[in-house]
Amino acid sequence: MQMVQFKIDGMSCEGCAKSVTAALQGSPGVETVAVNFATSIADVGFDDSLTNVDTLKAAVEAAGFDVV
Repeated sequence: MQMVQFKIDGMSCEGCAKSVTAALQGSPGVETVAVNFATSIADVGFDDSLTNVDTLKAAVEAAGFDVV
């Protein structure tokens, strides 16, 4: 399992964190997701044979947030 940490811009509440979590969990190969809106950090564990960092970033952006 690979791990990546994203700094996410635009999260202002727990609902935002839940939206980011759902977007990441919906990506094939994602095994773990921990999102903290207070720090704007998302930690993601994923199977790199099923997905990659660019795909995960795109999922976050499709949910309306920016990866910085």
